[in-house]
Amino acid sequence: MRTTGSNCGSGSLPPAVLVDFDDTSAEQNVAELLLERFGGPAWKANRERLHSRELTLKEYQEIAFRDIQADRAAMQAYVKQNATLRPFFGELWSYCRSHDFPMAIVSLGLDFYIEALLEKEGFAEVPVFAVNTEFTPEGISFEYRHARPGQEKLGISKGLVVDRYRERGHCVFYAGDGMSDFEAADRADVLFAHSRLATECARRDIPFHPFADFQDMLLAVKAHSSNGLGPDSTPSEITDQGQARRD
Repeated sequence: MRTTGSNCGSGSLPPAVLVDFDDTSAEQNVAELLLERFGGPAWKANRERLHSRELTLKEYQEIAFRDIQADRAAMQAYVKQNATLRPFFGELWSYCRSHDFPMAIVSLGLDFYIEALLEKEGFAEVPVFAVNTEFTPEGISFEYRHARPGQEKLGISKGLVVDRYRERGHCVFYAGDGMSDFEAADRADVLFAHSRLATECARRDIPFHPFADFQDMLLAVKAHSSNGLGPDSTPSEITDQGQARRD
C-alpha cells in the first residue's frame, strides 16, 4: 500500500500519467461494444458469471473473445467507426509528450482494440500495457506480460505497473473507473476516479478527485510540474469522503 504523495514534490523525476482504457480513456466500454456486435450467444451469460465472481475477468474475457468469429481487421474497423476517446485525452498526451512525462494506457483489455482507437485518433505512439493478443487459425491467443509473478491466473496487474513507475521515483497520476483499477488506485499518488471505483474509494476513505474527462487531470499535472506541488495542491478538490485517509 502506498503512502499518499510520497513521490510527489521531490523533483527527482517527472510525473507519470497512467490511465485505464474502457470507460475511462474511451467513452465507451470498447470490449462490450465488440461483444455486442460480434460476440457469441453466451457472452452475456458469462458476464453475469463474472459479476457473481464465478469467473475472473481474465477467464471471462478469454471465453468471450474466443467465441468471436470476426478477424482482427473487422473488429478494429468497427472500433474506429463506433468508439471515441474522452475529451482532453489528446491535450493531456500532447502536454506529457512535450515535457517528456511518461504517459501510458494501463488496461486489462485487449491490445488490438485499444491500438485501433488510438490509431484512429492520431495517438498511436501512446504506450499500452494491456493483454497482448495474436490472431491464429485456431482463434485468439492471449499473453499476460504484466502479471505479478505467481499470480498469472489473475491476468495483468495494474498495481504492478504503478509500482514500477513509483519505484523509479515518479509521482504517479492515475485515472480509472472500475474494480479492476482498485489495486492501482490504492498505490497511485494522485487518483482520479469515477463510477464504481469512486464509490469504492469513498467507502474505504481513499483520497480521489472526481473524473468526468481529462481536463482536470491535465490541470493537475500542469500544476504539479510547474510548482512541484503534492497531490493536495492540485486544482480539483478531493472529495470530502477521501480527505480523511493519509497513510
